[in-house]
Amino acid sequence: MKMEYILKAEGICRTYHTGTVEVHALKKCNINIKKGEFTAIVGKSGSGKSTLLRILGTLDKPDEGNVCIDGINIAELKDKQLSKFRRENIGYIYQDYRLIPEYTAYENIDPAINSWTTKTLMGTKLRELMSSLQIEYVMKNIRSEMSGGEQQRVAIARALINHPAVVYADEPTGNLDAGSSENVAAMLDISGK
Repeated sequence: MKMEYILKAEGICRTYHTGTVEVHALKKCNINIKKGEFTAIVGKSGSGKSTLLRILGTLDKPDEGNVCIDGINIAELKDKQLSKFRRENIGYIYQDYRLIPEYTAYENIDPAINSWTTKTLMGTKLRELMSSLQIEYVMKNIRSEMSGGEQQRVAIARALINHPAVVYADEPTGNLDAGSSENVAAMLDISGK
């Protein structure tokens, strides 16, 4: 029986050149992830974890190898197609949140919304997501008016709002208490179903 993977990376190599020094961040890296599966990438500092995440997230290209997400070989996509694919199929939860400082929590989540969805429907969906992450009370707050945990949950909501095929998370529960961490893990689990 053939196994279906939501993400399949084969033979990924990435070398960085710093002057005359070559740094081999990834050498023939392979990874297969099934739909709904949680996978952790662990390793010591400098082992290539961030490089791998950037390649899998289509933010960088490998020197060699292929990455397929939901059956699409991303190397075959042109720049505009790749941007559209990334927007519609990949959610990314950054460790440093990357919220736009002058935007409210609601507005920081809102730019991730697909243009084809009606504003009323998406507004309801966004509010429901904020409620499930227990951040509806910061809806009108800008970044400086939110705690680290609140900012992190806004970043998580932004990553989940479009129900992406794949969600990459860089320590998504690092600043949350145990109860909130469990809620986030449950939300990520629900998003994959």
